[in-house]
Amino acid sequence: MNLTLTEDNKLKKIIVVGDRVLVKPIAGDERTESGLYLPPGVQEKEKVQRGYVIKTGPGYVMPAVSDESEDWKPREEQVKYIPLQAREGDLALFQAGMATELQYGGEKYYIMPHQAILMLEREEEI
Repeated sequence: MNLTLTEDNKLKKIIVVGDRVLVKPIAGDERTESGLYLPPGVQEKEKVQRGYVIKTGPGYVMPAVSDESEDWKPREEQVKYIPLQAREGDLALFQAGMATELQYGGEKYYIMPHQAILMLEREEEI
């Protein structure tokens, strides 16, 4: 699956906030191991689903550290984040119960907190 964002791709306008992850689900198998065809919607009811990470938020917000003994120092107003493990292009296995389904540009996506992701598969070596 090619996940590169092109100029005509509307996903470049999306900004994911905090520790959230935007995932495009992968359609599950339409047949069981024994060869039975499954009706539409069965895969969507599975507790664990998979999909590709499309975008991630900046991460977990770090609390500002203030040194009260140095009130004369100017305070930094920049927010700092602990980055997420998930990266764009990763294949994610996630808990469907923690994800929120949404439609954007006629496509189905899930937005979920980073903690909903159980496992990541990345093409490059870790």
